[in-house]
Amino acid sequence: MPINPEQLKAQALGVLRQFYGYPSFLPMQYEVISHIMSGGDSIVLMPTGGGKSLCYQIPALLSDGCCVVVSPLLALMKDQVDALIANGVPAASINSMQTEAQNRDVLDCALAGRIKLLYISPERLLGDLDNWSKHIKISLLAIDEAHCISQWGHDFRPEYTQLSVLKEHFPGVPIVALTATADQITRDDIRKQLNIPDAKLFLSSFDRKNISLTVLSGYTGADKFNTLVKFIDRHHGECGIIYCFSRKNTETLAEKLKRRGLNAQAFHAGLSVSVKNAVQTGFLNDDIQIVCATVAFGMGIDKSNVRWVVHYNMPQNMESYYQEIGRAGRDGLEADALMFYSYGDVISHNRFVKESGQVQLNTQKLELMQRYAESSICRRRILLSYFNERIDHDCGNCDVCKNPPKRFDGSILVQMALSAIVRTDEKIGLYTLKDILRGSSSVEIIQQGYHHLKTYGVGRNLSNLEWNAYLLQMQQLGIFDVAYNENNHLKITSYGKDILYGREKVQLTQFVKKEFVEKEKPAVVEKTFDFNLTLSEQELFNQLKALRYTIAQREHKRPYMVFSDKSLKAMAHERPTTKLAFSSVFGVGEMKTEMYWKPFTDLIKRNI
Repeated sequence: MPINPEQLKAQALGVLRQFYGYPSFLPMQYEVISHIMSGGDSIVLMPTGGGKSLCYQIPALLSDGCCVVVSPLLALMKDQVDALIANGVPAASINSMQTEAQNRDVLDCALAGRIKLLYISPERLLGDLDNWSKHIKISLLAIDEAHCISQWGHDFRPEYTQLSVLKEHFPGVPIVALTATADQITRDDIRKQLNIPDAKLFLSSFDRKNISLTVLSGYTGADKFNTLVKFIDRHHGECGIIYCFSRKNTETLAEKLKRRGLNAQAFHAGLSVSVKNAVQTGFLNDDIQIVCATVAFGMGIDKSNVRWVVHYNMPQNMESYYQEIGRAGRDGLEADALMFYSYGDVISHNRFVKESGQVQLNTQKLELMQRYAESSICRRRILLSYFNERIDHDCGNCDVCKNPPKRFDGSILVQMALSAIVRTDEKIGLYTLKDILRGSSSVEIIQQGYHHLKTYGVGRNLSNLEWNAYLLQMQQLGIFDVAYNENNHLKITSYGKDILYGREKVQLTQFVKKEFVEKEKPAVVEKTFDFNLTLSEQELFNQLKALRYTIAQREHKRPYMVFSDKSLKAMAHERPTTKLAFSSVFGVGEMKTEMYWKPFTDLIKRNI
């Protein structure tokens, strides 16, 4: 008998409160839950931290049988299962990190109906499909990180394409495909590959208002590193991830940060399994503050209290950038995303694009990423528009909105640069051009005789950073092109020639050196559960974090699995001193109330 809609919503809210301690659903969550409970297939696009997991976990708890969750990463499986068990939800996984005896025990529990959520890799599920379909009552199939199924997605995994057979083996079981990043082409491919043509698309807003966006252009060498250290100092004691372009960069940067007294470690695919596991575990347990990583790190990180993400080099595409910054602020509290961008990043990425199997597509994606980095309009509007989402106002929470750029007549600066390009027969790159303009006495400049040019040293009144910024603008404006097939030599366009010979004027954006992201938040940013703590509340919050860490160590859990930062801030703000008051705090469900109310309320009482 179909369930009454009002009754279903009441039951769903009851489960949400009982197991998760949340008073209400996030936007679109209940609509997905209701559709799944009616037996429909779904494609769910929600931002990282937007609550995708609850969209299948709540139906699993409301239904008879077991929800099978297909996940691509073992570490992610383990964390999700551990978090569910910590909330009192019967969950388990079958994976290669466990012994076959342990996997058989899990399978026996699933056969006996004692597991509500079972996490498994696509290979494991597909390897014994007949057994699954005949002997286990499956209530729902959830395909996590569904963009992996599409060759157009940024993280394509061939084994995911075999999941098309699921609909044949489980014709009456609803399928939900979930991802945080998929453009229109990828969404269509997910529908086709999973054989769910009638799946309803649930497209949530991609806007993570709590993440402040900043791009710093032209920083290199010591300037770049010192600016990074100042940024980290602003986040004293808070966990963060720094994404680097290469394995060597991660190790070099981690060592430099250690020499500054910072708790940093490198992570990349070339390290041994034991080292990678140690770094990931240390970061998840709050024993390591900073991880300097390649893109090999992060997809399996379900850590809610990452407060900042830095891209030490520009990412190759907007999907990767969006997914990586989304690892910050998953608890809804304020977080910072900082990207360093330089011309060298574009050159490095272009090399890889040319070696890829999809040159045209990847070139287009790189160009869009570059435009974002060089933009002088609201960054959030550009980012959201990439995912076909439009907002009709500036966000107020990116560097462009906080410091609107001033413009000036840059025609003379452009003429200086173009004159140097002409006098070298258009056979120099950006760095050599800058050295000529600033009057450098480097070996190359002297050997080539560039110090005899009339334009040598004409721009020495501007700093290295200023010339970096202005030359990047000139390229963005189409004043000169880069011939990537000719050692990155600069070629003046017809528009550039008009400026060079005085037929056109050009406006440039005034360079302003920004050293780190400002912490002030504008009124437009929603403050739900984001507390501006008083000094005494902040002190209590720090003590609650220390207690959480002690409990997590004793129970061999991740600290954020005991309570999120958001829950601890709520405790510091509300100061519950009874079991009943503690149970009403955000993120405190029934099981956690029973387990933790006494030590946390005792600590709070000592601070009243």
